[in-house]
Amino acid sequence: MTNRPLKIYVVAGELSGDFLGAGLMRSLALRHPHVEFRGIGGPRMLAEGMDSRYPLETLSIMGLVEVLKHLPRLVGVRRALRRDALAWQPDIMIGIDAPDFNLGLERALRRKGVTTAHYVSPSVWAWRQGRVKGIARSVDAMLTFLPFEAAFYRQHHVPVAYVGHPLADELPLDNDRQGARETLGLTMSAPVLTVLPGSRASEIRFHASVFLDAVERLRSERPSLQVVVPAATPQRHRELQALLAQRPALAAHVMLLDGNARQAMIAADAVLLASGTAALEAMLCHRAMVVAYRMAPMTYRLARRLVKTPWISLPNLIAREALIPELIQDAASAAAIADRLTVLLDDDEERHDQERRFTSMHAELQRGASERAADAVTALIERRSLPDGVVNGEESP
Repeated sequence: MTNRPLKIYVVAGELSGDFLGAGLMRSLALRHPHVEFRGIGGPRMLAEGMDSRYPLETLSIMGLVEVLKHLPRLVGVRRALRRDALAWQPDIMIGIDAPDFNLGLERALRRKGVTTAHYVSPSVWAWRQGRVKGIARSVDAMLTFLPFEAAFYRQHHVPVAYVGHPLADELPLDNDRQGARETLGLTMSAPVLTVLPGSRASEIRFHASVFLDAVERLRSERPSLQVVVPAATPQRHRELQALLAQRPALAAHVMLLDGNARQAMIAADAVLLASGTAALEAMLCHRAMVVAYRMAPMTYRLARRLVKTPWISLPNLIAREALIPELIQDAASAAAIADRLTVLLDDDEERHDQERRFTSMHAELQRGASERAADAVTALIERRSLPDGVVNGEESP
């Protein structure tokens, strides 16, 4: 290592990637005080010193069909980032999630001699496993959240480091439901349902109305139900506020928040959410949940042909069983969602069983992920073996 500043190019694709990137940047800065960061990041990464070349939402597009509509623009952004990175000459490029975008950028830069890593494994173990060959050509190492992901890459001789999940490190194994309710102005004498329809505009379009329909059904049977809806961004808040304005009778009983999803989940008896990082966060808050997910019909038909895993939510994938209900596409009707939530709200035993399992799973994922990821990145830059002893896909002695 020379005395010049360490240059790290990081590209995150959405809010969850911004969270992961900020933790990784913070840990790297502790090891390398003169480090510089450049690429794409959100508010958390900007606070850690990121020079972001595009807004975070540039890559936040959900669904196969939707991506096709924006493909020319995305290709242009990727080419611009490639030129920018090569001109800047980073010591390493790290793609955080957004695999369809980042793996192509990583491959192009690696061909030019740039060391590359990918943080957050794509679901290659679930569908189109042949993609692992392309991943092997794109990255010098994969950094995974989960142990079964690392095992998959080892089987295919791809260098890998299992780092755990930063959310598991950040969230405590004990949390205070009563304190969260007091903070939000909720009572302990009535049940609380927290509703998270998604962080992307397309998720609001597909989920918000049916989620609100389900909430109306629940409140018709239990008028005391307290409903909290955290909005992921100011734009999502405006969209949800507009939808609630069309339902004034319901809006009077819904607490719409600017962010604060974690506090809202801790306060809850049950959580209704779209799949994704929110499901993992609800698991790490140890709250019973129902996952419901809808997408464009064409995207769903394509996904059904490609996806092989029996589950879509991270809690079920980690548990390797149907621990929580998943309602997908047509099954995610307002009636079905309300029925599943009724069971959780009425059945203390089922709800508490989920909470106990989640606490145990949480403990297993606490590994100091940001520090382990920073160790792996530093090892790659210094051309040492990865912290878990994997060199070029083979176990080192």
